[in-house]
Amino acid sequence: MAPSRTLPSVRRDRIFTVIKDRQFARVTEISSEFGISEVTVRSDLDHLERRGQIRRVHGGAVLDERPVRRERSFEEQSEESAADKLRIGRAAAEMVQSGQTVLIDVGTTCRTVAQAIVDRTDLSDVNIVTNGLNIAAMFEPVTPQFTVVVTGGTIRPLQHSLVDPFGGPVLERLNADMMFLGCNGVHPTKGVTNVNLPEAEMKQRMIASARRTIGVADGSKIGQVCVAWVCHIDQLDVLITSSSAPEKERELLLDRGLEIVFV
Repeated sequence: MAPSRTLPSVRRDRIFTVIKDRQFARVTEISSEFGISEVTVRSDLDHLERRGQIRRVHGGAVLDERPVRRERSFEEQSEESAADKLRIGRAAAEMVQSGQTVLIDVGTTCRTVAQAIVDRTDLSDVNIVTNGLNIAAMFEPVTPQFTVVVTGGTIRPLQHSLVDPFGGPVLERLNADMMFLGCNGVHPTKGVTNVNLPEAEMKQRMIASARRTIGVADGSKIGQVCVAWVCHIDQLDVLITSSSAPEKERELLLDRGLEIVFV
């Protein structure tokens, strides 16, 4: 039996192993085996469900065996919805003002945001913080107009991104004016999601370090749900997307009070 003083992250991994081995586990069983309250069990199951590892069912949880979207490389995605992404990038860049500190997430849409910011000759004294190696390199030719800070961390070659371990210390000491958040899914009830867990965790840290969070996602991402939960819809201040977004999901997002800029 795992002691109740076990770190939450370790305990959740062990609970997931139990569910994976048995296919189904009851809340009461987990509470008894791990020596924790049923309230704590439900909280842990909620966390595992947000990570896309299990599904909550009446009385317990089962392994989530729904098909998982394959994560494609940055290069594979770069040509998709290219025109929409360019328009999103320009609209996002217009929100930046001189003297601000701006967090830029990884991904192809965020790269168009970065390029549009680089192209603005009227900006000065802007601090750019990013966990994207390719995004950081884009600003090198325009320094000292921009000061560029890379978060540090461990390289994920698929997206040229930096993640844990050691991906978070810089963000914990930062109070940015805004963050541009990329993602693979924006759903009215499931929130913002991503196809991989390490980057989702970095996105959460970046959201916590910024006064405003601006989602940037082309229309094909609207209504999609991916494996790794990032944030709730009400944690977005603005969503910039293309007019190709499905009408039903657009209306549901607006009904939830989300400000949306269509390009």
